Amino acid sequence: MNKEQKSKIIDCLTNEFKVSKSIVICDYKGLSHKELEDLRREASNSNTKVQVAKNTLVKIAVRNSEFGDIELSGSNIFLWSDDQISACKVADNFYKLNKDKFEIKSGIIEGEISTVETINKFAKLSSKEELIGMLLSIWTAPLRYLVTGLDNLKNKKDEVS
Repeated sequence: MNKEQKSKIIDCLTNEFKVSKSIVICDYKGLSHKELEDLRREASNSNTKVQVAKNTLVKIAVRNSEFGDIELSGSNIFLWSDDQISACKVADNFYKLNKDKFEIKSGIIEGEISTVETINKFAKLSSKEELIGMLLSIWTAPLRYLVTGLDNLKNKKDEVS
């Protein structure tokens, strides 16, 4: 890989990392091509991006994104998303299916270097869509109760008449 290609990769990763809210770093040593494709498919369904890149290039991209310095070693695959939860969920779900070949190492959430425990906590949170659904359910509950009450009152009056 020549210097120009490395520069393009660094620029691309820097731009991606700057707009992402979470980056998860995982060890993928031992995964088959099919398993990597399964990870990419699951990530794509969750609006999460996946990339295997050289550690030195990623270190530079992370530094350029103003997240500070991060220690990277071994074979790493990087997952990132525009929200704090998606990349964490994808990594956690994939880890549960491939414990012997896939390991979550660390990450960056909201610009802060995070531990595996923090990533696991974020993976357990509800997604934005689920939270909006819960909120809408709470907001519409009084109206549902009012309609049910009026319907019961109408049925009671019909029985009396």
